[in-house]
Amino acid sequence: MKKLFLIAFVLVCISGFSQTKITLNTDLAKTKINKHIYGHFAEHLGRCIYGGMYIGESNTKIPNTAGVRNDVIQALKELKVPNLRWPGGCFADAYQWKDGIGPKANRPKMVNVWWGGVTEDNSFGTHDFLDLCERIGAEPYLAGNVGSGSVKDLADWVSYVNQPTGSPMSDLRIQNGRKEPWNVKIWGVGNEAWGCGGNMTAEYYANIYRQYATFMKDITPESKLYKVASGASSDDFNWTETLMKNIPHSQMSALALHHYSVLSWVETKGPSVGFSESTYFKTMQEAWKMEEFVTKHSTIMDKYDPEKKIDLIVDEWGGWYDTDAEGKGALYQQNTMRDAMIAGLTLNIFNNHADRVRGANLAQIVNVLQAVILTNEEKMLLTPTFHVMKMYNVHQDATLVPMTIESPTYEFSGKKLTAVSSSASKDASGALNISITNIDYRKSHEITISLRGEDFSKVSGQILASSNISDHNTFEQPNKVSVKDFSGTKLEKGVLKLSIPAYSVLVLTLKK
Repeated sequence: MKKLFLIAFVLVCISGFSQTKITLNTDLAKTKINKHIYGHFAEHLGRCIYGGMYIGESNTKIPNTAGVRNDVIQALKELKVPNLRWPGGCFADAYQWKDGIGPKANRPKMVNVWWGGVTEDNSFGTHDFLDLCERIGAEPYLAGNVGSGSVKDLADWVSYVNQPTGSPMSDLRIQNGRKEPWNVKIWGVGNEAWGCGGNMTAEYYANIYRQYATFMKDITPESKLYKVASGASSDDFNWTETLMKNIPHSQMSALALHHYSVLSWVETKGPSVGFSESTYFKTMQEAWKMEEFVTKHSTIMDKYDPEKKIDLIVDEWGGWYDTDAEGKGALYQQNTMRDAMIAGLTLNIFNNHADRVRGANLAQIVNVLQAVILTNEEKMLLTPTFHVMKMYNVHQDATLVPMTIESPTYEFSGKKLTAVSSSASKDASGALNISITNIDYRKSHEITISLRGEDFSKVSGQILASSNISDHNTFEQPNKVSVKDFSGTKLEKGVLKLSIPAYSVLVLTLKK
């Protein structure tokens, strides 16, 4: 009898340690989750632009609008893409925008020196990109060429897209078929200035930034410029400190940050499919580092900008693996449930830091890195990452609900990671949306959510889960990994109870 009691006591203790406890204070919600956290990125890289989004106006096999695939346009509308960053990336600091305007037959060719040395014909340029953004309802985010361009080049680009009439650049735009300006607000002043953008020191870039920003003028109230400084890579905290100290805050709207969940920059990055648990755990370690980096870079920014007027924009993030041999393009990789874990975890981090993180861009949108869309000739599929981004778009411009969370750990080879992450928000209708990601490779976790401040009577949910961490969608099985309705919740007296499977993403919606 005594032995049975001890066994029961041990089981209770083990069960207690596996519980995730979340407390939500809905009446304390006040910080807006900026919709631009859910931005995307399209670079002239591999098959992202040519053969991915853009197939050309003469293509009769694939339905398109002005050369852009209609199925891609529809998918991006479903995602509610708030902003799209273009033309790079490293490519931005080699791009000459004037070569991509005017009659397409007259445009000069260029060699993409950063990505494979391929020759491009400049048939996808400024008009094509900005018109696409209008079609999908996204704000364009133009990355300016600071590394190999000139101040005048960038100032002319601003004038070309934003000046209504009366300037040489506005006359040129009108001559090229666009009467009304696009009023582009978001501008990157270079990209990765510490690396492919010029291998600059932080001090040198700060001075260069000041010069470029001076000549990038607000032309109309509708096109007041939002200038993004080229920020740090991962844990380069000195870069952030130097820029915050040396760039006048009146000249800078935001500071960028880049961090990829990559195993190594100098050795193998591992396969996109068929990876081991060891590789998976290391990828999750890198994904969780986003919490540390956002926190520490924000702390530095707080030192110089305590009122949080300057935004932190994580305009490159995602998983990076070895290029798939069958990908037919640089940095093509499959997208599995592991990528869904990166997306769910990272977006929870961004949401919970919404007081400083006010924008981000997943890398990249089609056929490159952690893509939401993959294409192959006439075929197209939506990846697990697409489904997470769509599930989470309920948080766009909603109000962050403060939470406390106690999570069990995911353990592997003597190391530990927090298994469950979460974020929550209230939308304009008063509905409460809770997103939860369980990165644990083996275990489901019981979750108890205490709701404080308001009463809710109805709960619904959607879940992305699969039987294997390497599961992914293929052109033969495009719906192998898909979103399902989730009904495994119990709501009683302000307490919500559920179980979330291993490596799965869940979004719950509660209404009164």
